[in-house]
Amino acid sequence: MKRQFAVLFATVGLCLALSTNADNATRGPNPSYYDNHGRDDVLSGGVKLIDIDTPKGKFRVWTKRVGNNPKLKLLLLHGGPGATHEYFEAFDSYLPADGIEYYYYDQLGSAYSDQPKDESLWTTPRFVEEVEQVRQALHLDKDNFCLLGHSWGGILAMEYALKYQQHLKCLVISNMVDSIPAYNKYAHKVLMPAMDPKLLAEVQQLEASGHTSDPRYMQILTPMHYEKHVLRMPQAQWPDPVQRAFGHINEQVYTLMQGPSELGASGRLEHWDRSKDLHRITVPTLVIGAQYDTMDPAYMAGMAKKLPQGRFLLCPKGSHMAMYDDQRTYFDGLTRFLLDVEAGNAAAH
Repeated sequence: MKRQFAVLFATVGLCLALSTNADNATRGPNPSYYDNHGRDDVLSGGVKLIDIDTPKGKFRVWTKRVGNNPKLKLLLLHGGPGATHEYFEAFDSYLPADGIEYYYYDQLGSAYSDQPKDESLWTTPRFVEEVEQVRQALHLDKDNFCLLGHSWGGILAMEYALKYQQHLKCLVISNMVDSIPAYNKYAHKVLMPAMDPKLLAEVQQLEASGHTSDPRYMQILTPMHYEKHVLRMPQAQWPDPVQRAFGHINEQVYTLMQGPSELGASGRLEHWDRSKDLHRITVPTLVIGAQYDTMDPAYMAGMAKKLPQGRFLLCPKGSHMAMYDDQRTYFDGLTRFLLDVEAGNAAAH
């Protein structure tokens, strides 16, 4: 009898193990996700350097493909301006499991791409034309091309969609409003009054005198602003991809376009406003906001309502980099939207 029970339990255990392995297999991507057949980037592990024509000559930008999905290809536009793709590396933990092909991309001026010094290159229209050239080089089209822009990348994504949405399958605007004046208003009326007034005055004095490189500037802003509204954890614990991205920011590009302060914008983007044009973006669009963002979450929710096929995702625990401090909400919502687009069910709010 004991031997019969031993055989029975062994059989049940084997069946459970096989069942568990089968369940795990079904949750993973289709084997074709790893198919590199016919790709011209196999030798480089998905990396492709793309030639870009600009008014100041030819330059090269860096891209890297992850995965294979003919119906769904996501191009990632990083923030800054002048940051890098590196802080998007958290996407590796989520998108492959859902079979989503995606592309890292350092915009011109960023660390992995060429970094010309000519200031005339740093304009939004020129960046839009760069994205279009990248799209063509990667062979993305309206049947598969989704564009995700985070922060400044959100501005670039909106501008690209307003000019070239005929090439888009879908759009994601992550942690960005459609108006820099609205961003500045929120910073002055909501974020700044919540800060220690003496410390805020010291920060503003350093900005006014052009001393934002003074260590005291970030010493004040890090706990008062960055750890509350940019990434809600002690800076010493910020993940390695974030640390690298911040360490590689092109200060020339960033300061020229955004200005030296994170408490609003004062550079070439200061008067940028597409709030009256957003309704012209007709492709399925996801707007992602966060409760503790540097941007007004209620304003971003309103943006989704302007869009004919808009959807809004709120990350209730997150800040400007909600892909880290409210990661599960961010990626559950993002992948659900992308898979809905792939299945043709993206119109629902």
